[in-house]
Amino acid sequence: MPIAVCIVDDNNEIRSALEQIILMADGYDLVGSCSSLDEALITIPNIKPNVVLMDINLGENESGIDCIRELKPLHPEILFMMCTVYEEDEKIFEALSAGANGYILKKTTPDKLLDAIKELYQGGAPMSSQIARKVTMAFQNKAMENNNAQGKSISILSNRENEILQLLAKGLLYKEIAGHLFISQETVRKHVYHIYEKLHVNNRVEAINKFFGR
Repeated sequence: MPIAVCIVDDNNEIRSALEQIILMADGYDLVGSCSSLDEALITIPNIKPNVVLMDINLGENESGIDCIRELKPLHPEILFMMCTVYEEDEKIFEALSAGANGYILKKTTPDKLLDAIKELYQGGAPMSSQIARKVTMAFQNKAMENNNAQGKSISILSNRENEILQLLAKGLLYKEIAGHLFISQETVRKHVYHIYEKLHVNNRVEAINKFFGR
């Protein structure tokens, strides 16, 4: 069954380019495309896509973060991924706090964009490497203030699980982790499952958050 995707972006050229990426890919179904906040607030609840690619700036005084903040509590099953040019810490954490499940940059290549949508749909929390580094640094800075919390988390996980969690925190995909550690993607997936289970979390962002004691 294809992954149902909706795009929200006020830039016609970018929105059209994203539409073409989804339309030309096997396993993905473009079910909606919106150019404004008001249109998104009406359309998304009606079509109930699996994944929404959400821009932050939707025009004057309109924000995709506000859209997520309003819709996510009402439709927790819908997965929202920011697809934006913004790399500022403030925007990243505002979006994640509002309920965004992933955060990628518009300069992401089509293949990596599709991989990120699939990863999100399969339970991950994809982030562009630049974003993952900022998130990790923020968690690490917090952890330096509370070393006991970090030590406690480390002791729960095996050495291999710690290794994989650190690579997840850097924004690597399962296949990239598998290549880095010379193991299969299925083995990576099993380790990630056990990490989530041990830390009592549901996705990458929550795992990194718990690991660094935030």
